[in-house]
Amino acid sequence: MILVPVTYKGGVYRLDEIIDYIEDLGGYIVQRHNIASEVVLQVLMPKEDIRHLITFSRPLGGEVIESPLVGTEIAVVIPSLEIHHLPHSACDVAEYLRSHGSKSNMLGMARGFGKRIAQMNDEERDLINEHDLAIFVLGNFASCIEKKFPKFRYGLTVPVILTGGPDREVLVKQTDPPVAGYVGGLGRFMHRTQTEADIHRLDMVIDEVKKVIEARRQEIANDPLSVSPARLQALIKQELPEIEEVYSPSPIAVQLNGLRVKLSYPTYAQKVRDLVIEDEVKVGDVADVLPSRMRDYILIRIKPLSETNIVV
Repeated sequence: MILVPVTYKGGVYRLDEIIDYIEDLGGYIVQRHNIASEVVLQVLMPKEDIRHLITFSRPLGGEVIESPLVGTEIAVVIPSLEIHHLPHSACDVAEYLRSHGSKSNMLGMARGFGKRIAQMNDEERDLINEHDLAIFVLGNFASCIEKKFPKFRYGLTVPVILTGGPDREVLVKQTDPPVAGYVGGLGRFMHRTQTEADIHRLDMVIDEVKKVIEARRQEIANDPLSVSPARLQALIKQELPEIEEVYSPSPIAVQLNGLRVKLSYPTYAQKVRDLVIEDEVKVGDVADVLPSRMRDYILIRIKPLSETNIVV
């Protein structure tokens, strides 16, 4: 069964009925946001049942929209956190990803500045590789990007989208081998992205991300995961009540092929491995439970069917 990402927007009136209906259809609520009297639910559910949810929610004034980025975690990478390397576009890119359903994390490199001395350390590289995709928000000078970017991309195993001030055609010529996507005209500028042209460039970033994510989902569909990340999230919430005491906005971040669980790895890793999914199949049988480079969190990488011969 392939789960499709959608977003439900509606009021609090009879919200419990909506949640129960989603779960009855075999769907999972990845995240819930309460905004005044409106509720936003980010959902993964069977594709053939989306029309039933639309019909059920219409009398309640609810809206169901496609959200291809739900269930993804994306790194937005900038050269440093100093004022001249933190243009407004980086913050806006990260926020725009969140508005389209993704969980985004911003990473400012410790030594990402300077054509001659720019570098990325192993911890930064490993942290980026824990995400589904990385977006590099670089500057306005083509020569600077050409010198620095090869040092940044070395060792990265996740798809990369490159943005910068030069046009897309210039970025393509500078990048060999090519990356997964390019967006030009989005470098350093000292204003918020409020104009129509600025918003259009952010939409271009989303379009590039969607292409990469949809291709990755197709790869996973060809060799399905042993268990859905959304199902694993629901199991952890049910069996580990300590997750409710985590005050992060996303105590469990759902990814395309796993989860980031914001509990201490030394304390909870074995408990996560021992959780029973179905019959006698445990989490440790179908997934690798690893220490994350982000604080002391737990990173879960779900194995494909070809490796375990199990689907639960």
